[in-house]
Amino acid sequence: PPGRRVNGAQRNGGGNPVTLFEMVKQGKSAMQVQHRGAVRIEMFRNMQNVEIIRKMTEEFDEDSGDYPLTISGPLWNKFRYSYCEFIAVLIRQCQYSIIYDELHCNRLYSNRSNCNRLIIIRCYICLQLQENQDEIENMMNSIFKGIFVHRYRLDAIAEIRAICIEEIRVWMQIYSDAFLNDSYLKYVGWTLHDRQGEVRLKCLKALQNLYSHRELFQKLELFTNRFKDRIVSMTLDKEYDVAVEAVRLIILVLQGSEDALSDDDCENVYHLVYSAHRPVALAAGDFLHRLLCMFSILAYLHTQAEEALAKHRGRSSPNGNLIRMLVLFFLESELHEHAAYLVDSLWDSSQDLLKDWECMTEVLLEEPVQGEEVLSERQESALIELIVCSIRQAAEAHPPVGRGTGKRVLTAKERKTQTDDRNKLTEHFIMSLPTLLSKYQADSEKVANLLQIPQYFNLDIYSTGRMEKHLDALLKQMRLVVEKHTELEVLETCSKTFSILCSEELSIMNRVDIAWSQLIDELTDRFSHAVEELLQEGDEADDDDIYSVLSSLKRLTAFHNAHDLTSWDLFGTCYRLLRAGIERIQALQCSHYSIMWQLVKITEGSPSKDDLIALRRVVKSFLAVCQQCLSNVNTPVKEQAFMLLCDLLMIFSHQLMAGGREGLQPLVFHPDSVLQNELLNFVLDHVFIEQDEENQSVDGDEEDEANKIEALHKRRNLLAAFSKLIIYDIVDMSAAADIFKHYMKYYNDYGDIIKETLSKTRQMDKILCAKTLILSLQQLFNELIQDQGPNLDRTSAHVSGLKELARRFALTFGLDQIKTREAVATLHKDGIEFAFRFPNPKRPDCPPPNLAFLEVLCEFSSKLLRQDKKTVHSYLEKFLTEQMCERRDDVWLPLISYRNSLLTGGDDDHGSITSSSSSKTGSIRSRKSCAAHRKHTEGEEDELCLSRLNDLGKIAEMLWPQKLEDVNRKERTAVSYMKARILSCLSSRGLMEDDAEPIFEDVMMSSRGQLEDMNEEFEDTMVIDLPPSCNRRERAELRPNFFDSAAMMEDESPRPFLLVSLF
Repeated sequence: PPGRRVNGAQRNGGGNPVTLFEMVKQGKSAMQVQHRGAVRIEMFRNMQNVEIIRKMTEEFDEDSGDYPLTISGPLWNKFRYSYCEFIAVLIRQCQYSIIYDELHCNRLYSNRSNCNRLIIIRCYICLQLQENQDEIENMMNSIFKGIFVHRYRLDAIAEIRAICIEEIRVWMQIYSDAFLNDSYLKYVGWTLHDRQGEVRLKCLKALQNLYSHRELFQKLELFTNRFKDRIVSMTLDKEYDVAVEAVRLIILVLQGSEDALSDDDCENVYHLVYSAHRPVALAAGDFLHRLLCMFSILAYLHTQAEEALAKHRGRSSPNGNLIRMLVLFFLESELHEHAAYLVDSLWDSSQDLLKDWECMTEVLLEEPVQGEEVLSERQESALIELIVCSIRQAAEAHPPVGRGTGKRVLTAKERKTQTDDRNKLTEHFIMSLPTLLSKYQADSEKVANLLQIPQYFNLDIYSTGRMEKHLDALLKQMRLVVEKHTELEVLETCSKTFSILCSEELSIMNRVDIAWSQLIDELTDRFSHAVEELLQEGDEADDDDIYSVLSSLKRLTAFHNAHDLTSWDLFGTCYRLLRAGIERIQALQCSHYSIMWQLVKITEGSPSKDDLIALRRVVKSFLAVCQQCLSNVNTPVKEQAFMLLCDLLMIFSHQLMAGGREGLQPLVFHPDSVLQNELLNFVLDHVFIEQDEENQSVDGDEEDEANKIEALHKRRNLLAAFSKLIIYDIVDMSAAADIFKHYMKYYNDYGDIIKETLSKTRQMDKILCAKTLILSLQQLFNELIQDQGPNLDRTSAHVSGLKELARRFALTFGLDQIKTREAVATLHKDGIEFAFRFPNPKRPDCPPPNLAFLEVLCEFSSKLLRQDKKTVHSYLEKFLTEQMCERRDDVWLPLISYRNSLLTGGDDDHGSITSSSSSKTGSIRSRKSCAAHRKHTEGEEDELCLSRLNDLGKIAEMLWPQKLEDVNRKERTAVSYMKARILSCLSSRGLMEDDAEPIFEDVMMSSRGQLEDMNEEFEDTMVIDLPPSCNRRERAELRPNFFDSAAMMEDESPRPFLLVSLF
């Protein structure tokens, strides 16, 4: 093939390197080929080093992307590796000739590359010459002191600092006699504090290479004592890669010396097994496993007669000791709800232990021998929990929730391992699980965990392995568990396990279904008889009668959650209990499940009209009962009824007909105003409540704090349930006013929920949302008037809080004033009308009682455009008399402040308009590309603009009901002129280029915390507003006079045609 140019030099067809760069890239192979080098002998004889470097730089073509010292990425990595190899080959081939020549060394050292000089030291060390040893060491020491000492910590480039550490590691490992001492190790220890993670990482890996050689450990003893604390602290490094390597280094330190780490050092690493970052947790799990093995071997060796026992008993094997120690660690860590994370951390290093289910089962089932410690109740519960977690990990083959980014696709090898593990655990626990259930049948915690095990079985083994008798034993034990326990966790787990065993694709389905049906028949008969006896006895019923009904109902409710029990007609019996006011919590829940299963049947089949009417009658009666329960004296009953009401109203709303299910229209329910008010009052009474000071813990009791957190979680669920009704337009949006007014007061508890509700309601209807916001402020203002009287103290905390809430509401409108224009104008209109709604009962010339509300309304003035401010000001003047305009008393300050906020800001708006014009000017560069994407023809644009002007006239009628005939002829002429001007502009160019930048206007803030407010504003803008592309499209469709600065500035007088164009 023809030659090509590389770095300005011609490469021959044979591929021989031409330049030094090409030679270095090819590495040692370049030393064996004949080539025409760019560095000639005349250059060495007649040129100085600087001149040679300058000439080489010119030949390297510094401006090209191939210049070796400026390139990056894979090409740089290849060059660096080849260059290092080149230097090594050069020194090795010259080791018996010119390596000690002063001229050679001086020229080689003259290279300014620190990396080059460090590599030379490595090459000298590799020579290991017996002759001239002193000369080599002198060369190495001079380079070390001249380069390394100044670069390992002070070099501005982190990569250079990392290279220093890597090279000194090689020196120490190859020539340990000279370099592996405290004089050199201290540099590595000091660099552990480097500010860059990659350098710290390189230090740890260098130390790992040293500690992995047991023969070097003695020389590292002093270093270990000096820098051990720093290494242990690096397990909490902010860079997860560094933390992982720090744990691995500690493992090597532990292997080298069992006494090197203190108990506190080990404890700092122990807790990392519960880390959310899986690589860190796995490394900590490896450390824990090695430490447990070390202690287990010691215990194993000190146990008498251990060897004889190990021959026939798995529980006394080393794994048995490890299991006991793991249980003790799990209990001492006091994180009993995180067993899944502990198992996952140990999974890579301790799979043989965690999969030794036979040994674990023997520890639980067999009686201890003489001299062996007996597991306590807590230890047995912990071991069972670890067994279940290890079974889940083996069967599902993915880490628990919170570890990792989700389920990944398993490889073929991993799938085979998963299948083998699942078969292994199934074959073992099919036979041992009934025995375990029989032994721990009375313990609800143990039983709840053990009943999860069949959910991970390969259930086909029951039939393929002819193990039906073990299935019968399991079903018998499950029946006994249901009859003995009433705990919700046990019953729900048993119900779920029955549901899995009853899967239709299984051959054992019939056998399981018969046992399940017999159990439900028995429970239903028992429940029906208990209810009959209870209702007959009436007030004479004792606690035993109530307990009989309650226990049966709990069992049936738990099963009804996962199974369709509608054929047993539990709703009728539960409804009778509800009407009688007995056991309402369980009866409400069971009735709810019954309705849900009936709805499932109807939606999946082809229901008749009678079926729909029957279900509607059931739902209507149940909603009525729940509504009655809202006034119950029992708080749990009220909370249960409220949640069920919210759920059912959501399910049986207008969304039920979505997806082509218009035939379900008879099932749609719309809550009336009475029910809506009751739901709202419940939220106000049970969610927005003050913290009970008497129940506050003085000494920080953990149980009390947990109860508070649980109570707050429950209240948040109540608020979220009601907020969903508002968001999905099931409850009138005006009800949100009572929610929004608590935004500031309960920000820490419910701020996120209220903010999200506000965002969703604005997406539904901007104008209606604005009306809701101003209504919430009006409600708070009325409350202040009732508390303080008509003469409000403007400096009081309550008034300041009201203004602060208004300011926060204003921030949620975002920076795009065009999109929220009509909503903000409507908000001001309602605010003005509220301020002047009632005249002063004393004298007409006195301020209205609600005039102070205008000061709150000032917070929204910054969200008005200049034109809108003039419009709103004109609307305000309709309510003012000449005497009001002339008053300057303190009581009139709110009016004065509000008028000023509407009359100021013209310059700012002018700047915004100018910015708009600049944006359009800047977009001329890409006008060709924009013209290619225009969607409207000239005729369509004209028609669109005229229709918008007509719509604006309708908006004007909203604020000014009087007819527009009052406008004089000059004003109508101005309007016609504006239309003609707009049409002429539209015919020549578009309203706004597609690539124009968004226009941001400065927001006028009335109080402190501007930086925080801007953050909140941008956050809300992201949630509430449309994407930027949609914003630009909407701006492009706005009225043209908003962006035509020439039309705005042509006449500075406040012409009435502006009012018509806006409202």
